[in-house]
Amino acid sequence: MANKEIAKGAEVQLKDVPETMLWTLHNRATEAMRSDRVLTDPKAVEIYQAINYDYERSFGKADPVHALRSIAFDQAIAQFLKQSPDGTIVNLGEGLETQRFRVQDSKALWLTVDLPEAIQAREKFIQPNSRHQHLPLSALDRKWLDLVTKDKPVFITAQGLFMYFPQKEVSTLMQDIFQTFDNCHLMFDTIPRWFSKKTTAKEGYSLTEHYVAPKMPWGINRNEIKSTLARWLNNQVTVEDIGYPSFKRGVGWKIFTALSRIPILRRITATIVKVSSNKTT
Repeated sequence: MANKEIAKGAEVQLKDVPETMLWTLHNRATEAMRSDRVLTDPKAVEIYQAINYDYERSFGKADPVHALRSIAFDQAIAQFLKQSPDGTIVNLGEGLETQRFRVQDSKALWLTVDLPEAIQAREKFIQPNSRHQHLPLSALDRKWLDLVTKDKPVFITAQGLFMYFPQKEVSTLMQDIFQTFDNCHLMFDTIPRWFSKKTTAKEGYSLTEHYVAPKMPWGINRNEIKSTLARWLNNQVTVEDIGYPSFKRGVGWKIFTALSRIPILRRITATIVKVSSNKTT
């Protein structure tokens, strides 16, 4: 099915965690509209401009962090598809991510797994087809595991998702994933403990005076990641702390990059992690 032409002034009614898809869209699309952009994403810009929503009122000035995150995931998926062109991509909590338009392929099956209200919002702008299917399920609903073929390599992403789950839910979901698939990669981003505590405090984490971010109960420091996942998954996986792509625009980001190289500070920064089954070929 071809994508429908997107009309301007589209209304998207979202709240709590699903509303964060507009936060990440704001950051990605705004970066993509810059002349010195690091991410090219015309589909995100098209959707961003079509939605009737005051992004800056809720989320403030755009930040490149989500564009950088998308770049890291794009690169990893592109590499996976070079090795497994007919593999399966499963995007958990995909929201309005437009990765399928940035990473070109001709054989892979892409599955979007997200809450029904998120899928409904996505389908205002992005239509499923035979190779890009939408599954209106929570990532915690194990039904989606049964809908993924087991005879091909699978790459599972969870961008901006796991931090919204309690730690026990994250650990058991990871265990179920690697018990289900022999040839599997799982890629996700993390937040440090201090930031998790900030979001779960009584006052919450306010992006602006008009928007308080949903609670993010799972935080983990970078120096804990490999040992924690090895324990959860019985050392049956390889864990890579990939980190965010380097970014040199702006004094703030230059300072952040410099400070994140200091070991005692590096361990309390956000990162991106890829976990691969030891059976992966």
